[in-house]
Amino acid sequence: QVQLVESGGGLVQPGGSLKLSCAASGSSSSIYIMGWYRQAPGKQRELVAFITSGGITKYEDFVKGRFTISRDNAQNTVFLQMNSLKPEDTAVYSCNHRNLASGFISWGRGTQVTVSS
Repeated sequence: QVQLVESGGGLVQPGGSLKLSCAASGSSSSIYIMGWYRQAPGKQRELVAFITSGGITKYEDFVKGRFTISRDNAQNTVFLQMNSLKPEDTAVYSCNHRNLASGFISWGRGTQVTVSS
């Protein structure tokens, strides 16, 4: 199993930036997908972006050009750089690890991002 811990959330003004981190620990496959999801109050959780063990990245349209997902393999950490933040980006952001060998899925507890003036 993989344990995930997110950090980096907070309050930021519209147009500002935040960088989220997701630190992974525990046993893992060499074949995986790690993603960032978010859930705003009263809404369903939605995918924001993901990165595969091969380095392929994908972004949802509402963050393209503003958010960047990356990873540091040495630190077992995935990042989400968020620029040009909008009030509608306000949500709890959680990271997810999908082990493609076993199918096991792990979730972090999430970190709150609030975009407000």
